[in-house]
This record gives sequence, structure tokens and C-alpha cells, in this order.
Amino acid sequence: MQFHSIRAAYSADTIRVYQAYRPEIARPALARGRFVAPFSMNRMTWIKPSFNWMMYRCGYASKPDQEVVLAIDITREGFEWALRHAALSTFTPSVHTSQEQWKSELSTAPVRVQWDPERNWKLDVIDGVRAIQIGLSGEAVKLYVNEWTRAIADVTPIARELSRHAQAGTVPDTRPEISETEYPVSQELRERICAA
Repeated sequence: MQFHSIRAAYSADTIRVYQAYRPEIARPALARGRFVAPFSMNRMTWIKPSFNWMMYRCGYASKPDQEVVLAIDITREGFEWALRHAALSTFTPSVHTSQEQWKSELSTAPVRVQWDPERNWKLDVIDGVRAIQIGLSGEAVKLYVNEWTRAIADVTPIARELSRHAQAGTVPDTRPEISETEYPVSQELRERICAA
């Protein structure tokens, strides 16, 4: 049995998610405190509350078009709106009555939830634990950009520092995962997105 966990750094009002972009997208967003062109509102954008999973996805900010890692603080209200309007990326018998129902939800929902193996700061898989990824499209992207985002910060130096420690076999002093705790959601929402 996999443990599906929403772990994040959050306050009373906001939750921190991560994305990685090429400098041409990241720099204007940092300068303006919100996403602006050439960020595209017309494609799905994936947000990740797990810093370590973001490190795995972008290779500690080393992969092409993912050289700048951003920490985005968004409203908890917006985050939970996204979860309420999400479809699971895979068919799940405990949630869906049929493949047809799942496909219908997937084709119409503005948000997609996907569960992937969680990682530690060295990018090793944490057995039995899954981290959430949330794909925003259509209405959800517009809300994310125009209403939910409260602050954007560049955490690329932390990513590179973790990479240096991983290569050297030493333990870093700063690890964002330490501030990530289980995010509280209602039982109804847990069942909807298969959080456990």
C-alpha cells in the first residue's frame, strides 16, 4: 500500500509550491512577483509542494529549460480550490465507477492530480511514499497567475548547494524538506484525490 502524502511548507494563509523554468520565464516572474509573458497561460503548468521531488524533476536545476527553481507562495484557498476541481491522472476503482467516468473527468477538469514516488534530498526514492503533483490548465492557470500567487522567490542557490553536498557525500545545513509537514485537508477531499 502506498502512502499518498501532501507535505508542504505552509502558513495560516499560504502554501509553498515549486516550479522550474528557463531563465527567460523565471527572471520576469521574479522581477514582477507574478508570472508574465513569455509564461504561457495556454498550456498545463505543474506545481509541486515537495522540494525534493522538484529537485528530482529538474536535476538540481541542471536540466535544460529548468535552470531556475522558483518557490511560489499561493493562497491556501486557491490550492484547495485546485484539489476540489482535480481529476486523478490514473483510473482508480475506489474513486471512479468506470473507466468512462474517469476519462470524462480527465477531459473536463481544469486540474490534474498525479502521485509520484517521493524522494529524499539525495533524490533516492522513499519507499512506500508518494508525493503530489498538481497540473493546472485553463481556468486554473488563470486563477494561479492572477489571484492565487502571493510571492515568488528564487531558490536555485539552495538546489545547487544540495547538488554539491550530494556529490560530496556530505549533509547540507539547509534542507527545505525540514519545513514540510502534512497539509490538512478534509476527509472528503482526501478520498477524492486518494490522499491517505
